Amino acid sequence: MTTALVVVVVALLLATWILRTANRLDRLHVRTDAAWAALDAALARRAVVVRALLDPALSAAASRAESATRAERELAENELSALLGTLDRSSLAPALAFELADAEERVMLARRVHNDAVRDTLLQRRRRIVRWLRLAGTAPQPSYFEIAEPVAPSDAVMLTPRPSARVVLTDSSGRVLLFHGFDPARPQELFWFTVGGGVEDGEELRDAAVREAFEETGVKLAPESLVGPVWRRRAVFSFGGTTFDAEEWFFHASVDGLDVDTSGFDDVEEASISGYRWWSAEELAATEETVYPAQLSQLLSGLLSKAWDGETRTVR
Repeated sequence: MTTALVVVVVALLLATWILRTANRLDRLHVRTDAAWAALDAALARRAVVVRALLDPALSAAASRAESATRAERELAENELSALLGTLDRSSLAPALAFELADAEERVMLARRVHNDAVRDTLLQRRRRIVRWLRLAGTAPQPSYFEIAEPVAPSDAVMLTPRPSARVVLTDSSGRVLLFHGFDPARPQELFWFTVGGGVEDGEELRDAAVREAFEETGVKLAPESLVGPVWRRRAVFSFGGTTFDAEEWFFHASVDGLDVDTSGFDDVEEASISGYRWWSAEELAATEETVYPAQLSQLLSGLLSKAWDGETRTVR
């Protein structure tokens, strides 16, 4: 009788704890949705103010940003931010200049609130109990929204793409090698990403991909063994307090077996990469963790199952 009572009490406590966890996750999803709605409204208000400037190029950029899909929205909004950075605000009417500055500040505040909500939601979704019991249900995994901070007219420059060469490095089982890293300025926000890095001055993309693969994994790839670039990705992201506009070119390479050697990491990589692992397409599709590019789980099988047709596809 005593044993049965203990079992019942434990079961009730466990059920209560699971229910509280599920309710907290539900509240976090609601918070994230509300934060996105607020960010969307702030971006829409900025677009309205931009149209009041009566500048054709700015108005066109604002329209593109408003009509962009969620996947394309970040890039479109950053292109608008870049154009606003070139604007001579001293020529604006004081009231209009103030309204524009206020709209930009509200966008930044809304972005921070949104990204904080996304961070908290992702942390909760990654807990073992949440994953084991599938407490997230069918709720989509939220994603961060990065947008460049407004710049003063004297510092204004167009966002220049930072070219990067990346390698989708797969093994004989069709798994892809990914590194686990974080932004030193926000170490709580973890993500997985492919082998590769920035292209040096005067360096060809293919040569950069070969160099990066050797530095990060120890594998010596022949330039002609790389397939591609199969994908191209544009992304604006913050790292170490600096906002980058990246243009990433992805090549595919396959190795039969590889003992990953990270002794070639530079100081930044040593400080911001915590590990690595090989992922299957099924594991990528099931994970709650953040992976870049976001479409990797959908594209990996096709990359492995058929020959490249020579077209470089845009991914996100």
